[in-house]
Amino acid sequence: MAGELADIRERLQAISEELADLVIERLRESIDSGGVELPVDERRLTRARRAVDKAIGVLGEPDDRD
Repeated sequence: MAGELADIRERLQAISEELADLVIERLRESIDSGGVELPVDERRLTRARRAVDKAIGVLGEPDDRD
C-alpha cells in the first residue's frame, strides 16, 4: 500500500506543478496584454493547487495505526 500512495503522491506533485505553470502563464498573458488585474481563473487555479498540495501532505503523513 505504501508504494501505491507514493505513486499517487508523485502524480499529485506533477499536477501541482502543472497548476503552478498555468497560473504563471495566465499572469504573463495578463501582463503582456496590459492587464492591471489578476486573471479571472488565477484564484481558482491557486485554490486547486493548494488543495492538491494539501492532499500530498495528507498522503505523506505517517500511518496512525499503532
